[in-house]
This record gives sequence, structure tokens and C-alpha cells, in this order.
Amino acid sequence: MTQRLHLVFGGELVDPSKTTFKDPAQIHVVGVFPDYKSAYAAWKAEAQRTVDDAHTRYFIAHLHRLRDEEAEAGPTEELGG
Repeated sequence: MTQRLHLVFGGELVDPSKTTFKDPAQIHVVGVFPDYKSAYAAWKAEAQRTVDDAHTRYFIAHLHRLRDEEAEAGPTEELGG
């Protein structure tokens, strides 16, 4: 079975209608999860915990979509040798 990693993170936004963080150094990384179901559960818990703060928002990033094992390596990957 293919592993599909997901990252859950969030923090305070400059404007709740946009996705720009007020201070990227203060982003809360909830964790990396092996599947969408567990990432969603973690996201939901954080979103519910901060529901009263309109400027705080959490996201799920699909890490498995960032890397295509079949694609040719990019220039930065080749530096790692």
C-alpha cells in the first residue's frame, strides 16, 4: 500500500479571509500523519479547540502530492546526490 503523508499545521492569520500567517515563525505544526483520515481527525480537534478565534486557522497539506516518484528529479534534489 502506498503511504500518503499529510501535514496538519495552523496559526494566526493576518486576515481571516486570506491565508497569510501573521508570524510564520509561530506556525503550530500539529504533526505528520500517515493517511487523510488521521490528519482530518487532528485538524478537526485543533479547529474545534480554536473555534472562538476567527484569526486562527488550521490546514491539511497533502505531502504525498508534493513528490512524484516517477518524475525526473529537480535541480535541488540532484544536489543532495
